[in-house]
Amino acid sequence: MQIRLAVEQDLPKIIEIYNAAILSRLATADLESISVDSRRDWFRSHDDRYPVWVMTIGDRNIRGDQNEQILGWLSLQMFYGRPAYHKTAEVSIYIDPDHQGKGIGKQLLSHAIAACSQLNISKLVGFVFAHNMASRNLFTRYGFIEWGLLPEVAELDGVKRSLMILGKAI
Repeated sequence: MQIRLAVEQDLPKIIEIYNAAILSRLATADLESISVDSRRDWFRSHDDRYPVWVMTIGDRNIRGDQNEQILGWLSLQMFYGRPAYHKTAEVSIYIDPDHQGKGIGKQLLSHAIAACSQLNISKLVGFVFAHNMASRNLFTRYGFIEWGLLPEVAELDGVKRSLMILGKAI
């Protein structure tokens, strides 16, 4: 397995993994599947400072044929869209349902934390549904603590859900 920067050709698989998370009602407030075209601008807004990484297995051969499979992805993005927050990034992690519980999230989060000093990021913030124990445990394992709670701010299939703000100083 390896972690590499995502390229635009990875977007269909990134969206497939994201859409699976929508169905689980654990990791996103989107309620219906999204399209690749609807996320092109989002993908292109990521740069060297706020990357998207993918965890892959297999490799690309010299002819460019892909024998690799994307197992999960992590993105960093500018927090709150204001320049004063330039040293803080929001982190999002999504893992293919067939590969959850296999340490992929751990590897991606560890990679992102290690890259923060080079990216000039001193704080990471994650927004996690309070009922998503797997994500809460992952972030806690890497030193994230609760920085806030937004009680019952989301409604998923008629159920009110709270959103936790988890943060880590790097």
